Amino acid sequence: MSVNVAVFIPVFVVAAALFGWSCFKRFRLVLLGKPENRFRNVGKRIKGVIYFAFGQRCTVNHGYRFGLNHFVLFWCFTILLIANTEFLLHGLSPNVISFSRLPHGAYYALSYIFDVVSILALLAVCIAVIRRLVFPPYYIQARSRDAFTILGLIGVLMLAFFSLHGTEIAQGKEIAAKYMPISNAFSHIFSGASAGSLGAYANAFWWLHAVVLLSFLNYLPYSKHMHILTGIPNVFFRSMTKVNTQHPEEFKKDNVFGVGQVNQFPWKGLLDSYTCTECGRCSNMCPATFTGKLLNPRLVMHDIKVNLLKNGPLIAQNKATNMPLIGGGEEGSVADEVLWACTTCGACMEVCPVFIEHVPRIVDMRRNLVEMKAKFPNELLPFFENIEQRSNPWGIVPSDRTKWAADMDVKPFEAGKTEYLFYVGCFGAFDARSRRVTLSIAQILNAAGISWGILGKDELCCGDSLRRLGNEFVFDRMARDNVKIFQDRGVKKIITECPHCYNTLKNDYRQYGIELEVIHHTELLHDLIKSGKLSLNGSKDLGNVVFHDSCYLGRYNGIYEAPRQVITSVTHRVPTEIERNLEKSFCCGAGGGRMWMEESTGKRINVTRVEQALEKDPRTVCVCCPYCLTMFEDGLKDKKADEKVQVLDLAEIVAGALKK
Repeated sequence: MSVNVAVFIPVFVVAAALFGWSCFKRFRLVLLGKPENRFRNVGKRIKGVIYFAFGQRCTVNHGYRFGLNHFVLFWCFTILLIANTEFLLHGLSPNVISFSRLPHGAYYALSYIFDVVSILALLAVCIAVIRRLVFPPYYIQARSRDAFTILGLIGVLMLAFFSLHGTEIAQGKEIAAKYMPISNAFSHIFSGASAGSLGAYANAFWWLHAVVLLSFLNYLPYSKHMHILTGIPNVFFRSMTKVNTQHPEEFKKDNVFGVGQVNQFPWKGLLDSYTCTECGRCSNMCPATFTGKLLNPRLVMHDIKVNLLKNGPLIAQNKATNMPLIGGGEEGSVADEVLWACTTCGACMEVCPVFIEHVPRIVDMRRNLVEMKAKFPNELLPFFENIEQRSNPWGIVPSDRTKWAADMDVKPFEAGKTEYLFYVGCFGAFDARSRRVTLSIAQILNAAGISWGILGKDELCCGDSLRRLGNEFVFDRMARDNVKIFQDRGVKKIITECPHCYNTLKNDYRQYGIELEVIHHTELLHDLIKSGKLSLNGSKDLGNVVFHDSCYLGRYNGIYEAPRQVITSVTHRVPTEIERNLEKSFCCGAGGGRMWMEESTGKRINVTRVEQALEKDPRTVCVCCPYCLTMFEDGLKDKKADEKVQVLDLAEIVAGALKK
């Protein structure tokens, strides 16, 4: 046994043991989380890992300029994992384990691949460093010590690789020399050295490579680059459907509501916190972050991770924690104001390359504030009371739900006689502006000969804002009441005006054992026009029509094309797109219960969205949501543009184009 081997074996054993212990300490904390079944559909999960993780789809998508650089670095790292594994095993047993023992053709091919991949990795590292120094994104801490440490270690590792093989080529020991162009170039640096010096250089570079590689491995569990270890598992355990609902609360378990301590998150939520790459894409897309609110989705996940690392060992030993998860005013504790700033628009989850679920974690913590501590913004108190007492946000008497139909012959829903229940919703029934949309939908349904009816004063709020604001207890009761009404009345098919009602009835209510065929009016309009059931006479001059995507219709439920095709059918022109559109659409600011709250920090989200729309010089802004309608009209008034630009729901545009 050579001296090198004799020294390397204990070094390797110690480094491997430290790495294993570090990983064990961290990953055992994930198991503190609540159980959650993420093992169904194994075949689809494996396909997802191939497509999203190894294919790096989320990294190169969404128009990020340096996504391709990460793609290159990922695949270089993956390929060099093979080379570095052989390097370590060869160091332990040089006479037994070596790629040089392979047939010459295979060895030459591998040598060429590793050489070229190493220079690509070095170039990718240089580009990453330049990006952070010269073109730092505003939404991340680009010049962090952690980032430069990792990039520096990778760079030194590549240089050590070339220098090691360069000295071996200069010594004449490398039979694949002509297949290693970069290492061959490095060999010229040592061309004038003596045989003894070359041996010393080779030994020094070998040890440099070994020490840096082992240091890199042991640094990973303590850095943000732990996602190298957790990223692929997190993709495997991703949600197999759109994250468009919340986990139902277990009301009878330990009298604990929501998440007030880090181990009350599901284990996947804790794995998410480890997996955050801190790329900042969520922050870049978040409307709250963009408009100067305290909320930053990336930092929420960071705080959860810090809290887990701080409190997790104490929880594992059944000891009292010393850092609150919510409201502690320090790193590792999420401020109340951060939680209430979220619009639950889902933009953060849409762009996350490793499928982190930010919004459910925020709502989990809101639940704890509302249910356990009764801590919520003052303006929500009348909202909660009105919803609980009269099942609408304004506390209006339920009999007023049918006032919108005072001049129409609207029939009640009857099982066996009526095909569709038109679920009007609170805005459609009570808000003066949205009532005009409701009338337009009713007019269209009659024109198309649709069999429909309403529940009238018996209709209850769907509970969307309650659930997203964290008032799960009242939501649960309201959802059960609604489900009973639907079942007792024999409701099977529902048309909704509001995307929030649509999402809640279609997705949330499945947790209560009812499967409803829920259709949003945009989908219905598209189907009616496509099937020829609506006769259109052309629209009045709407001018340049700009279309805004509703978060709960688009990102939450994937409805993008239907409203656009309807606009095109009516106006014979493709609607103008705002820069932030489709899955990257910018929220109006009203989701997640924000409709019922004041916006006192930073710039108003709806004003920002209106400014984005005004850049396209519209005459008409088309929306498909009463929340968006309200927020756009308020924003236009703020910009003093309400006389030049009108806001119309898609139903109003179609109703205006019906043949009389």
